[in-house]
This record gives sequence, C-alpha cells and structure tokens, in this order.
Amino acid sequence: MMLRLAMAFISLILAAGAAGAQEERPPVSECQLVADNLPKATFVRFDASPSLQLAAAEREVTITYLGHSTFLIETPGGISIATDYNGWLRSPRVPDVVTMNKAHSSHYTLAPDPAIANVLHGWSDTPGEKAVHRVVVGDAYIRNVTTDIRSFGGFEANGNSIFIFEVAGLCIGHLGHLHHELTDGHFAEIGRLDVVMVPVDGGLTMGADSMSRTVKRLRSALILPMHRRGPPISDFLAMFDADFDWKISDSATVTVSIATLPQKPLILVLRGV
Repeated sequence: MMLRLAMAFISLILAAGAAGAQEERPPVSECQLVADNLPKATFVRFDASPSLQLAAAEREVTITYLGHSTFLIETPGGISIATDYNGWLRSPRVPDVVTMNKAHSSHYTLAPDPAIANVLHGWSDTPGEKAVHRVVVGDAYIRNVTTDIRSFGGFEANGNSIFIFEVAGLCIGHLGHLHHELTDGHFAEIGRLDVVMVPVDGGLTMGADSMSRTVKRLRSALILPMHRRGPPISDFLAMFDADFDWKISDSATVTVSIATLPQKPLILVLRGV
C-alpha cells in the first residue's frame, strides 16, 4: 500500500514539473513497467490535469456492476465509462465512453446510442490486425492490449481487447472475453493492475484453473468477478489459497482509491454476479 501511495505522489510531482511541455507530449502510462521490466522500474505519469492536484487519498473511483461483463466506472472528474457495452445493459445516464469486444453479441453493439462520444472497439476492422486505443477523456486515460479469440473452430488473432483505465492514480483492467492464458509479452504490455475485472464462467472464456493462474500473476489488490454462467462462484473462489481474501457483497457498487485498496488481495463478488 505504501508503495502504491508513494508512486501516486511521485506521479503528481512529475506531472507538475512537466506541465510546461504538456501540450506536445502523448499520454504516458503510469501502469506500465519501464526500464525493460527491471526490478527498479518505476511508474510515471505526464498528465497535468487539474484533478492531479488532489491528494491521492481523496480521489475515489466508483465501480458498479450492471450485469454480464458490463461495469460502469465513474471517475472523480465526472467521466463515466461502460465496459463491454451491448446497448441493453444501460447506466442511469449515457456514458461518455464505452468499450466493446466481439467474441459474442452480448459484448458489443454496432448501433450504440449516438449520444455516446467515445466508442472503442476491441477489434480492428481489418481482421488479424491490432486495435490500438490511447485515449484521454477528461481525467481518464484509456488504452488496450489485444488478445486472440476462438472463432469457427480456430483462433482469430487480436479479436479481443483487455481495456485498461488509468484514473486517480489507479490502474483498472477489464479482461474482456479472454480465451487463452496471457504471454509474458501481454503481462509486460498490461503492467500494473490495482483492480481487475475477470470472467468466471468456467469455460466459455477459460476454465477456472487457467483464469485463476492469470489472476494470481496479475497480483491485483481488488478482483471483481464478472461473466458468470453455469458454475457457482465457489468454483472460482476454490482456486485461491489463504493469500487471497474473498467477500460476497450485498451491493453492486464499490468505491475505491489508492488509499483504500486492500492490503491483501480481495476477491469481491458484487451483487448480481
């Protein structure tokens, strides 16, 4: 926890120092490892948005489970983001950003509400090529890491995206419709994830054993199950030992900040999963 807080405050200092060069610099991920993954690697952020003036302990993100694999992420700056948006799991207001994946029609729509300003597909219009998103919307930086999906008995390269939302010093990842275990290259692209949204269907994406290995390697502080079809949640929880805590919540919403991340990895099952 202290390390995360230290990195968040270092980011604030670096942001203030880089303010003069802001306009010409592309977004830089504070969640990715730098210096070739050396143990001394640090996280940096060159974003001098006004929200960075707030202390990390005061900057909270609200995450609400809407159903299936759709979460609503609400940032301190008032930006709302819906994951795996399909058009029928709706939030109280039109989100500013939606992300989609195309493994199944329940994870995307080709006719989103025209009032949505930012629609991010997790796949490329050219089959096999990588979709690339590096988008700043308000106080959120959104990027993606592509993975393959099963298709017509084989695999379709880069058909899924893991979307990563960097906001309020937090690194929040949504694994999408992940069909295979991640490679070292994927983990390097992803970097640090403080919060991860993980499918727990037991086989439509990956089996519980394979998915649990992915979660263990990511070492996120907060794990939010989603996309549960068939197997009881206990099958997924049984894959984890005493190094992980778990809790069944009576709420569909959790509020989190750098300061309130669990000291020990917590699998939090939100209402409706």
